[in-house]
This record gives sequence, structure tokens and C-alpha cells, in this order.
Amino acid sequence: MAVRRTNWRTLIMVISLGILIAVELFGVALASGWALAGLLDLGHVVGYVLMGLFSVVAGYAMINLMRRVLKVEHMIGDN
Repeated sequence: MAVRRTNWRTLIMVISLGILIAVELFGVALASGWALAGLLDLGHVVGYVLMGLFSVVAGYAMINLMRRVLKVEHMIGDN
């Protein structure tokens, strides 16, 4: 079994990519919930619920994206 060495440059790039995309995804999720609640005059509580739902979807998308990136970059095992 060959020992794998960590490519630090690639690891830093993947972490930076994850942070950038996560901030954008959660920003869009929160803004979308706020905008829809305001546009449809649904109130603050529904706005917060929409923000929460959209944030869950954004979190799911972020987890899937990072799994795929790590698999392509060979940083996790072949599952």
C-alpha cells in the first residue's frame, strides 16, 4: 500500500473554494427567504422559516459539492 502525501496547495485551494461557495450559497438562501416573504407580504415568521428552509437546501448542496470536489481531488477514500 502506497503512502499518500498531502498536497497542501490543493488542500488550501479546496478549502478556499468551499468557503467562497458556502458564503455565496447561504447569502442567496437568506436573501431569497427575506425577498419572498417581503414580496408576498408573508410576515417575519414565515420569512424566517423560508430562510431556514433555503439554508438547509444550501447546506445540502454544499455538502454534496464538497464531497464531489474531494473525491475528484483524491483527498478522501474511494467510497
